[in-house]
Amino acid sequence: MLQSLGLGPDVEAVYRGMLADPSGGVVELCVRLGLTETQVRDGLDRLVDLDLLRPSRDSPGALRAVSPELGLELLLRRQEEDLIRRQQELARSKAAAAQAVSEFAELRPNTAVDGAERLVGMDAIQSRLEELAHGLTRECLAILPGGALSEASLEASRPLDRRALGRGIEMRSVYQDSARNDRMTLAYARWLTEEGGQVRTSPLLPPRLLIFDRTVAVVPIDPANSRLGALCTSAPGIVASLLTLFEQTWGSAVPLGADRPRPTDSRPSAGEVELLKLLASGMTDEAAGHRLGVSLRTVRRQMSALMERLQATSRFEAGLKAAQQGWL
Repeated sequence: MLQSLGLGPDVEAVYRGMLADPSGGVVELCVRLGLTETQVRDGLDRLVDLDLLRPSRDSPGALRAVSPELGLELLLRRQEEDLIRRQQELARSKAAAAQAVSEFAELRPNTAVDGAERLVGMDAIQSRLEELAHGLTRECLAILPGGALSEASLEASRPLDRRALGRGIEMRSVYQDSARNDRMTLAYARWLTEEGGQVRTSPLLPPRLLIFDRTVAVVPIDPANSRLGALCTSAPGIVASLLTLFEQTWGSAVPLGADRPRPTDSRPSAGEVELLKLLASGMTDEAAGHRLGVSLRTVRRQMSALMERLQATSRFEAGLKAAQQGWL
């Protein structure tokens, strides 16, 4: 009953025993309370520390229990003093942190200008993402192209995602279809869904994109090389456009738990259609594979299978027949 005031069950039992009959010794308390000698002595020591037991004037060397009215008021007052002290310490810590952030901001080479911040280097990007993830209040949206993600990227994202999901943040992520073929990336995506996030996949994705609380967006400076840096912007017009791009991508993607419909003999899969479009636009096999997040070998294997289904002897003929059948 009194645990919220710092008295454990054994200590409370000893206090009640002393209130009922302060004349008995340790042995009598053990018998009456059903406690061991160690438990009774520890309880007596704790009660003395809390000022709930005081020296008896009638029996020198003995202890008397302070009345509950006075004793519990003393406990409450002590808790209030501890709370005030912790609040003061917290205020000092916040002030020190604010001062440190102010000092570090002057040293940081990546500074914000007119609602945009150019983040140069992987450390600067990771630091900014950690700050944005910590400040999340509603949702985080992500487009993650490229198929398989690196182990370093997954390990850096896991603690941020875990903390956000633990705080009830809504998380929606779109991976490339080819991520389903990578064991580590697929395992991570499944972990996200098990923790409460939503994951979908699509055969073709726009460049990497992160949006925090629909107010801040982070995109790569060069989509072909994320290590060159990223742009972090809170400009309403840019963020609104990127939100529209995400929602369009999300709407056409397939939930991770659902397999893509298998194509019939007469219709190609969504990934095969995108491959045909990319190659028809003049893209090389290697460039098309990069856009789809698959290997060069996979591109050539898929194209060979398409040519066989179309009964085409060349890629040019395959393109013509695909267009004639309404695939493109």
